[in-house]
Order: sequence, then C-alpha cells, then structure tokens
Amino acid sequence: MNLRHATLHQLRIFHAVAQHNSFARAAEALHLSPPTLSLQVKQLSETVGQPLFEQLGKKIYLTAAGRTLSEACADIEARMERLSEDLEALQGIERGSLKLAILTTVKYTVPKLLGGFCAAHPGIDVAMVVGNRENLLQRLAGNLDDLCIMGQPPEQMNLVSESFADNPLVVVAPPGHPLAGKRRIAPRRLAQEPFILREPGSGTRLTAENYFASQGVSLRNRLEVGSNEAIKQTVAGGLGLAVLSGHTVVAELALGELVQLDVQGFPLIRRWHVVYPRGKRLSAAALAFKDWLFAHRPGG
Repeated sequence: MNLRHATLHQLRIFHAVAQHNSFARAAEALHLSPPTLSLQVKQLSETVGQPLFEQLGKKIYLTAAGRTLSEACADIEARMERLSEDLEALQGIERGSLKLAILTTVKYTVPKLLGGFCAAHPGIDVAMVVGNRENLLQRLAGNLDDLCIMGQPPEQMNLVSESFADNPLVVVAPPGHPLAGKRRIAPRRLAQEPFILREPGSGTRLTAENYFASQGVSLRNRLEVGSNEAIKQTVAGGLGLAVLSGHTVVAELALGELVQLDVQGFPLIRRWHVVYPRGKRLSAAALAFKDWLFAHRPGG
C-alpha cells in the first residue's frame, strides 16, 4: 500500500460518498457521472489495499478501513480550509470570502452595513443567508458560516458571542385602533386583544411572552405567522396587534400604515449579537467585517 498514489480528487470523491451514503447522490453533488465516480473510488480502494464500502441490500456502509479513511479526509478538508484562510490573510482583507447568516429581523439593517463594507472592500466575495432562529442554530451547529448575526445566542452551544447593537421591540396596531394615541397603556389592558405572533421558538415572541407573563398577562394568540412582512400586513389589515422589532416597522409607521402603542414597559430592549463557534479561526475578511459592524452599528 502506497497512499502517495492517492490523489486529493479521489479523497474528495470518497468523502462525498461517505457523507451522502450514496454513490448516486455524491455523483450529483460533485457533478460527475456515476461511472466516473465509481472508478475513482475503486482505484482509491486498490491503493489502500482494502475495500472501503460494503453493500447490504440496497444500502452501502463504510468498512473499518473506510471509516478510518473518512476521518482522515475530514482532517485533510479542515486543513485545506485553514490553508485557504492563511493564504487569504497573507493577501490582506482586499481578497478572500465572507459567509454570513443573519436573522430575518436583522435584514432591515445589516445588509446596508454589508453594502458599505463591500464598497470599501470590492475584492471580497460575500455570500449571505437570511433565516429564522432555528435555521441559524442549525447552521451554527454545522459550522456553515464565518459569522452569524442573531438575537440571544443559545446557552447550550459553545459559542463566542459579542453584542453590537440594540434591538428595541415595540407594540404595533392598525390605524384607528381604540388604543392609538393613549398614553402609558397598562399591559393588562391588552389581555383581551388578539395578537399576531411569530412561530414558536422565535426570540421576539419569547421576549414578548415573558414580559407579559411577568405582568400577569397571557397573550391571546390569534395567528402564528412565519415572517415579519406577513405580520405587518396582517396587523395593518386589522386582525390584531403584534410585537415587532422597531427596525422592521420604520417605513410603515412613517406612512401611517401602522401605529405604535405606548405600552408600559415598552420598548423592550434586546441586543443583536455577532456569533461564531468557539475555537473557530476567523478569516481576515470575517475579522474585518466584525470590526466594520462595531464601527458602523445602528446608533453607534
């Protein structure tokens, strides 16, 4: 056995098959024909001198040698990623890539900051994913991004978290609501009002429910809606009240499509955080964008 004859291409193909647990899905992911992929795995197996997969029925399983090689492939892939980051660092922050995942609420402010950053550093290739809290937690667990921007980070995950801006939550109502224009509305006055809420697990929803519970009020849930945009339209249509980030309703309040109620205890102040797995080596581009966030944060 002489592993010097194994190529990075073969190792990458084998690792894809091991991850997908399927030759066909790996071939599709790598944009290779199944015969080409199978041939590369066969040649790698011959180089190793042992079978890497065994087939039971229609399913394939890694052999002991396959599991050992799969772990080595993961190490090699991680080392190649670090090498790429090191080379980008040598080029400075004018080259490289940046992968961001941001909470849906943050999309009203962070993309503007990202636009300024990209204008200042046009050589950086940027990719951004927008999702709800559950999406971001999954991406953090999979280490899929350089930085995540979200509300309260989960305590059960080993993360680095730095707060960089306020996220004020306000109560909004449709124009003409009987409470519009009233001063210092007691929270208990809203006990019978229908509310349009985000999905369970939403940070905004949890914060609002916890505050009203502390005041002895249980929110009357009329609808659960999965996006801020849909909530705003539903409230504007007269179906209920909502608690939303003040940053998401600036335009609607200015146009008179929504009104902000003066409820005691509001705005509730949450914080936005820039988050990444503890121990992760941030690229020069990621470090530069993190610095940019703090230098240009809302209200900063």
